[in-house]
Amino acid sequence: MTLVIVFLALFLDNMLLSVVVPILPSYLYRIGQAPTTTPGNSTDLTVNPPVNQSPNYRSMILDSTSAPPHQTPGLSSDSTEAQKFPKSDCSYADAHLDEVNIKVGLLLASKSTIQLIINPFMGPLTDRIGYHIPMCAGFCIIFFSTTLFAFSSSFILMLVARSVQGVGGSCFSVSGMGMLADEYKGDKERGRAMGISFTGVALGLIGAPFGSVMYQFVGKMAPFLVLAVIAVLAGGLHALIFKPSRAQAEMEKGTPLLTLLKDPYILIAAGAICLTTLIIAIMEVALPIWMMKTMCASKWQLGTVFLADSISYLIASNIFGHLSQKYNGSWLCAFIGMILAGITTISFRFSKNIYHLLFLNAIVGFSVGTVDSSIMPLMGNLVDLRYVPVYGTVYAIADVAISIGYSVGPAIAGPTVASIGFPWLMAIIGTVNIIFAPLCIFLFSPSRQEEHLSILKEN
Repeated sequence: MTLVIVFLALFLDNMLLSVVVPILPSYLYRIGQAPTTTPGNSTDLTVNPPVNQSPNYRSMILDSTSAPPHQTPGLSSDSTEAQKFPKSDCSYADAHLDEVNIKVGLLLASKSTIQLIINPFMGPLTDRIGYHIPMCAGFCIIFFSTTLFAFSSSFILMLVARSVQGVGGSCFSVSGMGMLADEYKGDKERGRAMGISFTGVALGLIGAPFGSVMYQFVGKMAPFLVLAVIAVLAGGLHALIFKPSRAQAEMEKGTPLLTLLKDPYILIAAGAICLTTLIIAIMEVALPIWMMKTMCASKWQLGTVFLADSISYLIASNIFGHLSQKYNGSWLCAFIGMILAGITTISFRFSKNIYHLLFLNAIVGFSVGTVDSSIMPLMGNLVDLRYVPVYGTVYAIADVAISIGYSVGPAIAGPTVASIGFPWLMAIIGTVNIIFAPLCIFLFSPSRQEEHLSILKEN
C-alpha cells in the first residue's frame, strides 16, 4: 500500500501543479481587463479562431488599450512569429498580455520557492520522525490549497494558495520518495517501484488539459473542487492504513545535509533533474501565452497541448525506471534524455502550428521522464553505496533541485520572453542541457566511501 499512497500523493501534487497552467493566463487577463472592457465582453475571454475575430472587434479591443491598430508593444519582439502567422488576428495581442505573463510567472514560481525553503528542513525532519506524519500533513495542506484556489478571485489570494501548495508538495515529495527507498531496498526493485510511482507524476501532468476543458465548459472552481475531494479521500486512506504516529518514528541517524551536498555524484544527479525540470517549468509559463499571441488558441487548447508530454512522460518513466536499474544504465539514460530534451527544446524555434507543438511536447515529456525515472532511484542507490541508508535528506536535495527548476523557470520566463521571445529562450535552455549532459558519464560507476561510512555508523 505504500506504493499506492505515494502514487496518489504525487498525482495530487502534480495535478494541482499543472491544472492552473491553462487557467491562469486567461483568468488573470480577464480580471485585469475587467474595468476597461464592455459588460458584454467582461466575462467571456475565449480566444476564437481568426475567422471569428472581426477587424472591428479587434480595433475596439486595441483602442481600449490606446495601442496602435496593427502593432502593440507586446508584439514588437515577436515580429518573426507574426510573419509565421499572417492570419492571426488575436484579441489577446496587446501589451497587457506581457504583464499577465509576468504575473503568471510569479504565481507558478511561488510554489517552488516556498518548497525550496521548506525542503532543507523537511529532509532531516523525516529522518527524525519518520515519513508518515509529514505525508498525512501534506494531504491536509493540499486540501486547504485547492479549496483556496477554488474560491479565490484575486491575484493575491491565488499567490497565497500557490505558496501553501509548496509546503504540501515538500511533504509529499520528500516523505514519498523516502518511503519507497526505505521499503524497496534492491536496486531493481526500487527502480521498478519509483517508475510506477512516477506514473502519478505523469498522470498529474494531465491536469493541464483537464483544467482547460473544465474551465472552458464548467468554470474555474470545478477542477479545484475535484482535487479537494481527491485530497480528502487519499488522506483518509493513508490515515486509515498507516495510522501515523510518533511511535513509528524510531529511525537510524542519517547523513548530514551538508555532507551530501558536497558529494559530486549527488550534485551531478541533482543538476540533471534541475535542468530538465527547467524546460517544463518555462514551457508551462510561456507556451500558453505564446500560443495566445501567435495562434489565437482557445482556453481548451492551452491545456490540451500539454497532453502529449504527460502521456510520453508516463511511458518513459515506466520503461526506464526499471531498465536503468536492471542494466546499471542510469547514467546512460540520463545522458541520452538530456541530449534529446536539449535538441527538442531548440526545435521550438521552428514550430508553426499546434500539431508541431504536440509533437515537440511529446518528445520533451519522454526525455524528462527518462531522466527523472533513472536519476531518482540512483540517488537512493548512492546513499546505500556511500552513506547510511536513511533517505529523507537525499530526496530533500532531489526535491530542492526540482524546486529550483520550477522557481527559476517561471521567474525568468516572463521578462525574458518579453525581451527576446519564447523561441530564443527555449533555444538557450536547450543548449544548457546539452552542455551539461556529458557530466552524467561520471555516474557510470560511483566509488564507495568505506572509511566515511564506517565513521558514520560508529557515531
